[in-house]
Amino acid sequence: MAPLKALLFDVGGVLVLSPFQAIIDYEKENKIPSGWINFAIFRSSPNGYWQRLERGEIALDDAFFKGFSEDLHNANAWADFQKKPRTGRKKLKDLALANPTQLGDPVSLKAEAADSEPTDQDRGARYSPSAVGGGSRSESSDPPPSRSLKQLAKENPTQLGDPVSLKAETADSKPIEYDRGAGSPSSQAHTPSILERPSKPQQPKRLKDLATQNPSQLVDPISLKAETAASSPTDQDRGASSPTPTTTSTTPPPPFAISAPTLFWNMMTISRTPDPHLAPYLTHLASLSPRPFLLGALSNTITFPASHPFAAATAPSAPLRQRFDVFIASAEVGLRKPQRAIYALALRELDRAARERGGEGVAPEEVLFVDDIAENVRMGEEVGMRTLRVRLGETEGALRALEAATGRGEGRGSKL
Repeated sequence: MAPLKALLFDVGGVLVLSPFQAIIDYEKENKIPSGWINFAIFRSSPNGYWQRLERGEIALDDAFFKGFSEDLHNANAWADFQKKPRTGRKKLKDLALANPTQLGDPVSLKAEAADSEPTDQDRGARYSPSAVGGGSRSESSDPPPSRSLKQLAKENPTQLGDPVSLKAETADSKPIEYDRGAGSPSSQAHTPSILERPSKPQQPKRLKDLATQNPSQLVDPISLKAETAASSPTDQDRGASSPTPTTTSTTPPPPFAISAPTLFWNMMTISRTPDPHLAPYLTHLASLSPRPFLLGALSNTITFPASHPFAAATAPSAPLRQRFDVFIASAEVGLRKPQRAIYALALRELDRAARERGGEGVAPEEVLFVDDIAENVRMGEEVGMRTLRVRLGETEGALRALEAATGRGEGRGSKL
């Protein structure tokens, strides 16, 4: 394995407390379904108001809060969220594995696992596979399941002895003499002349019959519904082609209200606090001379108005930035994780910094990337870096893993 030359840290959720904790707290306090806020933000990607703010495309102002609120109350996202499996809501397969006796159709379990329909063999086949082709019966003496003539015809059209019957079956009636043509016994006995044939009014052919005879002439499938109802197709049937404006979507929005400004500032406030485990370790590494590793940051950030206290040089987290050789802030470069381009930028800057220090540069496999979001970690792996994911509330365990990776366990208790 290549020697470790650089550490690339995320900030929020790694070196400072996670804003996700503020989201969890807000959902609990306001009885918002767990996971909805993160889902709504993720669902608005890549061009939701949150993502655009982190890329520095829009300002942190009233227009942002209005748009962010719309993303948090998006009706389509809410509909998708309700379809999403919830923790604790077990699927049929899980219930079946937990208690097979409660599964009404155990055969379906195998089919579900294979994403296919259960076969006759799965069902304990009243016939063995060879019986279908005329082989011996299985031990069961039950009669085979009856198949309609149409089903048999579809399974093996060459064995359809009387094709006339198929039409009759489709129409749910018996074949008539006219259907049987010259081959009918009655028609062989006596063929009436034109004068002898009873005159009957010509029945109009149904659209389905015409389509069956010549499918290429079926140009307006909407008419089929109208024919079934013995009427003309309505504008509603024709959909968008109707001159009458269609009604708007009736998808309901979430049945609760989220204060976008309150949520946002709760998230920003908690992320002003340094993490008690990883922040001191960073300070310790930065204090070593010479530094054993290049220290870099790759963070999705927000630019605060100049007049806001969080933008001041005296803000609690301000000294953090001074610890790094390279600091990539999403709002300053117009990119955000997990875009591949921002990882490439961070790697170029680390390589440049290494060369400026007289080194040979840094390759991706010589960088350990530390982040708390799964999709960000996955992209780090894709570009070739080593990765360490910091899970919410588990920064002490992440510190131990980081110490093991670097071979340096000093620094606990250092001040930021």
